[in-house]
Amino acid sequence: MTVTAAPPALLHAVGDRALAWLDDHRDHFRLTPEDRASGSAVIERLKPIGELALNMHVLFREGVAGSRQHARAGQLLDFAWRELLDGGNVLAALQYEEPLSPVPLEVYATFHELGRRHPGLEEALEVARRTTTWSALEMAPNRRLGVLNAERKLGLTPSSDFGEGVARTWLGRMPEPWTVQLHIAYDVTHTVFHLTNWGEAPDRIPPDIASYLALYLPAWMEDWADLEHWDLLGELLVVDACLPRPTLDADLWERYAAAQSESGAMPIHREMPEGDAAEVFDLVHHPTLVAAFASAMATSRALSAVR
Repeated sequence: MTVTAAPPALLHAVGDRALAWLDDHRDHFRLTPEDRASGSAVIERLKPIGELALNMHVLFREGVAGSRQHARAGQLLDFAWRELLDGGNVLAALQYEEPLSPVPLEVYATFHELGRRHPGLEEALEVARRTTTWSALEMAPNRRLGVLNAERKLGLTPSSDFGEGVARTWLGRMPEPWTVQLHIAYDVTHTVFHLTNWGEAPDRIPPDIASYLALYLPAWMEDWADLEHWDLLGELLVVDACLPRPTLDADLWERYAAAQSESGAMPIHREMPEGDAAEVFDLVHHPTLVAAFASAMATSRALSAVR
């Protein structure tokens, strides 16, 4: 069956609206005094800040942002580093309190790529990485890839073998495609993200895995679109954009774009939730970040195809 690719204008518009919503709601990313009193709460609040930085990095890297988007992305990145993370001091404090947590490393790696530095944090990370425990900690295989990719971004010696890590993931085993369920599908997407450094190097996907995805990803995307799970569909659309021959399926992208609210927020499942602004933010910030990510990657691939 021939698949029609979505036009770049549609792909770009999804990201433009998502970025506007993220910028308009930037204050909801802030850590509260209650968050700072608990290490686990800080970790949970740091994840969206790290994802925000990743999105800005992808926009800059792919070169698909217009002048307005580029300015907005730069301001959001400065806001995240200076105000949300206090120039990296929040990450350094967490590293001292939770020396074996990989979260400070993973969040910092993106800012490091973008030229932000915190020598004290880097020294503390190096101390933790000298321990045997650092590489012995048990974690899901795709999470291990996240740590290894963060180490690679910082120019550090990897704490274990990346290829062996890929082989231990669900995707690396290429099991029966009909066994994919919600959490497995998320594991698949993050395996691809870490393999490719968030879409920067699609050629890092081994050919057999790329072929496996090319064969089965369209069916998975169709299934999650039918279920109106927009958060997971967005991540799968990123995976599609990372393949050697992405489909950029116009029908799926039109359904995805239609789910986006007028404000630019993307619901996680079915329709936008209602209620307190802070509670709604906690529910939709992730799918909206995913929408910005998917848009940047797909727009870049679509424009490359027409050049």
